[in-house]
Amino acid sequence: MSLPASAAPTNTPKQFLEMVKFEHTVFALPFAYAGMLLASYWQNGTGWPGWHTLIWVTVAMAAARTAAMGANRVIDRFIDARNPRTQGREIPAGKVSPGAAWALVAVSLAVLIFAAWQLNPLCMALLPLAVVFLIGYSYTKRFTWLCHVWLGITDGAAAAGGWIAVTGAFALPAWLLWAVVIFWMIGLDTIYATMDYDFDRRSGIKSIPARFGIPKALQIAKWSHLLTFLLLLAVGWSVHASGWYYLAAMIMGGILFYEHAIVRPDDLTRANVAFFDANMWLAITMLVGVVADVTWRTLVG
Repeated sequence: MSLPASAAPTNTPKQFLEMVKFEHTVFALPFAYAGMLLASYWQNGTGWPGWHTLIWVTVAMAAARTAAMGANRVIDRFIDARNPRTQGREIPAGKVSPGAAWALVAVSLAVLIFAAWQLNPLCMALLPLAVVFLIGYSYTKRFTWLCHVWLGITDGAAAAGGWIAVTGAFALPAWLLWAVVIFWMIGLDTIYATMDYDFDRRSGIKSIPARFGIPKALQIAKWSHLLTFLLLLAVGWSVHASGWYYLAAMIMGGILFYEHAIVRPDDLTRANVAFFDANMWLAITMLVGVVADVTWRTLVG
């Protein structure tokens, strides 16, 4: 199958940034920072990990997400070309060539490897598994409706990665942070997939909405987000967080409630708002809450 004929791809930096939706890095990066800051307080009694760790965690996160999104766009280019919602994306529209997209993926993976090497041996040891999950996600929707779980595990590794970048080891808070993002992503990606319900059913694409229908899918998303909230509280308990953390957790619970209030089986017109705007604020709230928490605990001892 070939993509629609178009003018020669221009492969501009702006088109690359639009292709990988660089602004969506706001979803995972705050959780990576949260893991990093909580681990710093856990290990050193302050919330400051040092410039070296902060810089290389940021580089690793940006590179990992760019590699994952670039691979997703080029692997899914034929599916995207058939879907009215996605056929305007850069590769189906002929703005970015598949070869250029793969080159971006290769460069991003090289940067990720170098960043992991700058951190610690455990980060390097886990890197091959991380790459399998980063690239493998794009294929899961062809085989299983559990693709949302795969995505959650992949993105959740960012939160755990922020922790191990500081400590060089796993601990209970790292596992709980990972679980928070897993169930958060299952819920939000399920809501996102409702927008492609008809296309996915016609095309044999696997997803929770395509498998169970939209009403049941939204219930699954709701229960996933309830578990997300409970796990947020568990994270606070595991690190002996202050009230600032729990205040942020309550606000995040309110955001999740709002998300489900505006998306209903008979009205999916605000699904994109629930996917991007609400979850952007949720991630930012998480980071602000953790910054306030570790700062307070550092100051008061």
